[in-house]
Amino acid sequence: MLAVSTNGRATDCQSRPVFSGTMLEDLTPTPSPAPWPTAYPQGYAVVDVETTGLSRDDRIISAAVYRLDARGEVEDHWYTTVNPERDPGPVWIHGLTSDALEGAPLFVDIAEEFASRLADRVLVAHNAVFDWSMIAREYARAEREAPVRQRLCTIALSKELGLPLPNHKLETLAAHYGVVQQRAHHALDDARVLAETFRPSLHAAARGGVRLPLLECRALTEWSAPATGATRPQIGRQASGGYGSYQPTGWRPSRKRPACPYPNPGRYEDGKPLRQGMRVAFSGDTSVERDLLEDRAVEAGLHVATSLSRLTSLLVTNDPDSMTSKVVKARQFGTPVVDEAAFGQLLRDVAPATEG
Repeated sequence: MLAVSTNGRATDCQSRPVFSGTMLEDLTPTPSPAPWPTAYPQGYAVVDVETTGLSRDDRIISAAVYRLDARGEVEDHWYTTVNPERDPGPVWIHGLTSDALEGAPLFVDIAEEFASRLADRVLVAHNAVFDWSMIAREYARAEREAPVRQRLCTIALSKELGLPLPNHKLETLAAHYGVVQQRAHHALDDARVLAETFRPSLHAAARGGVRLPLLECRALTEWSAPATGATRPQIGRQASGGYGSYQPTGWRPSRKRPACPYPNPGRYEDGKPLRQGMRVAFSGDTSVERDLLEDRAVEAGLHVATSLSRLTSLLVTNDPDSMTSKVVKARQFGTPVVDEAAFGQLLRDVAPATEG
């Protein structure tokens, strides 16, 4: 039975789709969207830093942060240049010359503001281990601690979502979501692009019930100042060279290690302890900075290998499904694979080297 409402439109007392005028109206209640995952973080800090280079001695020269709420909506953004107190490195990439950075604040001057942007949020970055490592080192130099407990790499999230990307460059991810890059390698624009691509990725993960690839961030405490009398070029007109004009003083001891004194006892066997002399390789992002994780392995009497061969006892990776060369070779050679957490447990009880 049809009834006429006060606005003259035909309605169906039984809430069936009815024809009214020239339009078919479906009054069936719209199903409510899936609930947002309760385990997801309550806020994110999308970060990009530009640096003087890629090594542990290099410095941040600009930083940008987009703060997002729990569902990826932008709350605000912030950007600053930073005086690295040295040559700015690859100007042809980031565009920041010595003259442009000469009057910029030192990192210690912006550390508090930067920290306020990161506090109580998950740090999100493209290749997050790099941005986090640079940030952690700068805070260690300033004798402070970055208030970051977890990070999320958008490359890892893209893999979890199975996005059909030919590669994992930021520009490729941006193109996938139709986000236009305006100034590549400018921290503020890179952070904007990343924020705009992270939001749809986050929503896709929520719809699919995908576990976010969160990793723990541990602050560095091993920074030591250069030896007395050591000099480093100061930023300014005199620091006009490229990478070669800066001689790194080293924020940690040299990475060259003595040879492992123990023979290789062979491959790791599941359920048994590691044994001194075992050859261990690492691949991909880790919660503990790679250098520190390798140091712990060496201190336990293991042989840290930079490549993977048939002699490798164990591969440590948090992304066993990736197609890195080490993971691929581990599959080919049948090398055992464990994640970082399991490796940390094994390090607690490494058996002594086989006698004889």
